[in-house]
Amino acid sequence: MRSERGLFITFEGLDGCGKTTQLARLSDTLTARGLKVLATREPGGSATGERIRSILLDSRTAGLSPLAEVALMFADRTQHIQEIIEPALRAGKIVLCDRYTDSTEAYQGHGRELGSELVLSLHRQLCHDLWPDLTLLLDSDLDASVSRARSRNEKSDSAEGRFENENAAFFRRVHQGFDKIARREKRVARVGAGSVHEVAAEILRVVESRLLRIAGTQPVTAGSRRQK
Repeated sequence: MRSERGLFITFEGLDGCGKTTQLARLSDTLTARGLKVLATREPGGSATGERIRSILLDSRTAGLSPLAEVALMFADRTQHIQEIIEPALRAGKIVLCDRYTDSTEAYQGHGRELGSELVLSLHRQLCHDLWPDLTLLLDSDLDASVSRARSRNEKSDSAEGRFENENAAFFRRVHQGFDKIARREKRVARVGAGSVHEVAAEILRVVESRLLRIAGTQPVTAGSRRQK
C-alpha cells in the first residue's frame, strides 16, 4: 500500500483580488474538518524566502532588473519547495499556497515581457516540474483590484508596494497572462467575483468536487507534475 501524499492547492490572481482572505477561510474550513493543512505564501514561506520577499516587494528596489526579479522569484521558490512544500506533502498535508509559478509567468513572463517559455523552463529545471493539483484563479476587475491593493498598502504603511506602483499597461499584460494560463491548464479553476462569503462557498465547492471525497473528505490525489 502506498503512503498517503497530501494535496497542493494554489491561489492566484491580481493584487487586491482577495486571494489571501480566501486562502485563510479555506484553511479554517478544512482544518475544522480534521484535515492537516499548511498555509504558506510566495514570495516568502521560508525564513530565506521572507528575506527575498523584502527585496522583491519593497518599493525602494524599483530599479531591480526584470531578469534579476525572475531569478529571485525562483530562488525563493526552490527553497520553499525543498524546505516547506515537499515535506508537508510527504507528511500528507494539504498545502495552500498564496501564489506560485503561475504568478511568475503572469507578472514576469507577461507583465515584464520576459516570455512564458523562460519562466516554464526555469520551473522545469529548478522546481522539479512540481505543479499544483488545483489552482484557484480569482477573477476580478482589473482596476478595482489594483486600487484595493494600493489602498491596503497605504493604510498599513507597508513598504511592499513595488508592483502596485506599476502602470495600467503592466497590469493589463498580467491580467491577460492569467487568462492565457487558465485557458491552457486544466488544473486551473476560475472563481468569479462576489461577496467574501459567496466566493468562499464557490471555492469550497470546487475543492470538494475536484479533490476531496465527500464521504470522509479524504484527499484523493497528490502533488503533481505538469498537467495540460
